[in-house]
Amino acid sequence: MSKPSIPNRCRVVLIAPPPGREVAAQLEAALSGGDVASVIVPAYGAEDAAFQEHAERLTAIAQQANVASVIAGEPRIAARVHADGMHLEGAAADIAAAVEKYQAKFMIGCGDVKTRDDAMILGEAEPDYIFFGKFGFDNKPEPHSRNLALGEWWSEMMQIPCIVLAGSDVGSTVEVARTGADFVALGAGVFGEGKDPARMVAEANSLLEASAPRF
Repeated sequence: MSKPSIPNRCRVVLIAPPPGREVAAQLEAALSGGDVASVIVPAYGAEDAAFQEHAERLTAIAQQANVASVIAGEPRIAARVHADGMHLEGAAADIAAAVEKYQAKFMIGCGDVKTRDDAMILGEAEPDYIFFGKFGFDNKPEPHSRNLALGEWWSEMMQIPCIVLAGSDVGSTVEVARTGADFVALGAGVFGEGKDPARMVAEANSLLEASAPRF
């Protein structure tokens, strides 16, 4: 069976929901809905043992679907669950040290970017991507205007890929794509209450296929 081709346009990155009984099934459903580049798994304040179990379960589901698993927070947990990458936030010096230590084995991304200066400083460490947004703050239908502005500026100026967080309405993927961002992150837009994750991913890809600029 041939591997599906990778779209030459903005692609979907999923932000996994907090640990819970239904999350594994939700993720499996979402990944059945169409193209997904990666899944970022945040800790949401969970204790290490509970988060490691959660991360291990979701990593297995993602990798079985040929989708990269990126663990946010503790690098040791990313290593223990054999994830494909780690998402880090914190001081620029710590990010740079992590890139130097782990990038040979893991994809390294970073977030908590509030200004252009923040982004430029983190970019000097040469991570694999920069994330504009904050996990759990996609609670309005539209993307945050600051994230859109940062994504557009970064995409015009820099070669390091960027991910921009969409809003809780899956239609906001189009707003993100128009910034030139490489990836649009969907959390509440796919996993929000009452939503069908498979249908939401299919809809996001349909919108991107119709509206996203080609690279």
